[in-house]
Amino acid sequence: MKKGIHPKYYPQATIQCACGNTFTFGSTKEFLRIEICSQCHPFFTGKEKIVDKTGRVQKFKARLEKKKQVSKKKK
Repeated sequence: MKKGIHPKYYPQATIQCACGNTFTFGSTKEFLRIEICSQCHPFFTGKEKIVDKTGRVQKFKARLEKKKQVSKKKK
C-alpha cells in the first residue's frame, strides 16, 4: 500500500444509535452517530407491518383475470 493516501483506521470506533444503543466497530471515523440499528429496526425487532392501503394485490389479480378472459376470447 502507498503511504499517506489512506485514512486512519479505528478498529474500536464507537457507534451510537438514536435509540441509545452503543457498540464498537471498525471504521475510518472514531465516533459515528446513526439513526437506526438492529436493536430498533422494525425488520429485526419483528414489529414490521406490511400495509396494503391501495389494494395492489387485488388490482393485480383483477388485471390477471382480465388478461385470461381476453386470451380466451381470442382462441
